[in-house]
Amino acid sequence: MSGQTSFVQQAPVHPETSARFGDLHPPFDRQAAIPEANRCLYCFDAPCTTACPTHIDVPRFIKKIASGNLAGSARTILDANILGASCARACPVDVLCEGACVLHRYNKQPIQIARLQRFAMDSLHSSGAPLPFTPAADTGLSVALIGAGPASLACAAELRRRGIRATIYDAHPLPGGLNTYGVAEYKLPLVESLREIEMLSQLGVEFHFDTLVDPRQLAELERDHDALFVGIGLGTGHQLGIPGEDLPGVTNALDLIAGYKSGECIQVPPRVAVIGAGNTAIDAAIASVRLGASEVHIVYRRGPEQMSAFSFEYEHARLEGVKFLWNTQLTRILGSEAVQAVELTGSITLPVDLLVLAIGQAAQTGVSDQLEREHGRILIDRATGQTSNPKYFSGGDCTNGGREVVDAVADGKRAGIGIAAWLEAARVPA
Repeated sequence: MSGQTSFVQQAPVHPETSARFGDLHPPFDRQAAIPEANRCLYCFDAPCTTACPTHIDVPRFIKKIASGNLAGSARTILDANILGASCARACPVDVLCEGACVLHRYNKQPIQIARLQRFAMDSLHSSGAPLPFTPAADTGLSVALIGAGPASLACAAELRRRGIRATIYDAHPLPGGLNTYGVAEYKLPLVESLREIEMLSQLGVEFHFDTLVDPRQLAELERDHDALFVGIGLGTGHQLGIPGEDLPGVTNALDLIAGYKSGECIQVPPRVAVIGAGNTAIDAAIASVRLGASEVHIVYRRGPEQMSAFSFEYEHARLEGVKFLWNTQLTRILGSEAVQAVELTGSITLPVDLLVLAIGQAAQTGVSDQLEREHGRILIDRATGQTSNPKYFSGGDCTNGGREVVDAVADGKRAGIGIAAWLEAARVPA
């Protein structure tokens, strides 16, 4: 499958999912956006721009909103971050651009950068205007990208803007990686992820889905392309290594999120326990509440000060009714034909109908086996994305161990520029 297929039309959106997972932050309308844009101080050497991993020129795009130039605002965003629409929704802006806003120094509310960024990008999408970039003249060079997540998409965009053909291969039926399958629906709806990628495909990126690249295919890709980009993300979720994990009613957080986003899961049973306290665990717990659970617990073996979830995610979960069990470890899964309860430290038995594991993911294997790795992560030159095999570049979770969407975009962007520079150098006679 390739070409200009409409991804949005293939989105398996279930009406109950859409109803239960409304926007976490409702969009601005023009009457709200213009006054908010005018609050910006348009700082020189703005700390918000520095705090953004893709270094969007935040004052510039906000000033264009204030002046009514929404197309120019969107172009400013896209010039730095081709996935600016999804990052406007999914980024933890409290600890990035908005967290760096100088208004904090004056005890004022920071500029709502994410909502302004979304306003500009939504305006571009709703206008029906094409992506404000065109591919450069064809260089005759081509790159295969393995994985269709944010890192590969950003890399492909940089390549196409330089006239290099980009062909993406992914094992899933739809592009987007975690943007499509793993980000909570109330943050980034599946349809919005696909709409953004559909616009990106205007650059001439070619997609092949339901394609798991094996060693034979990898050899063919290496032979047929001038360079390869590996954006395969992370692997399967970690297991606890205790009896009962194979019982019905035990799943992992990413499968739960992918299940309701795909429409396969529209309801969960009444009692849910989530093991772990990262951002994905929070997303799974909130999803369980919205999918009908009456009692949702997050069980974490350490205290709140050690949890990896952002504090604003924790507060959101509390507001949704999620209960937290700190310094508590799961010791046994109880049940015969399905999970019925879990035994916790302190001889506590917690009745459970669904147990969700959110304790991290293992590193991917296969494609990355021939590349130098450390602690499972593919080692790269952080400036260019180049790996120990000079023909291979990489970025995203398989290199950084699982960070934010915007970090993957930044990795892909650097790698796209790095690949183009490496290919150009290879063509120049010594």
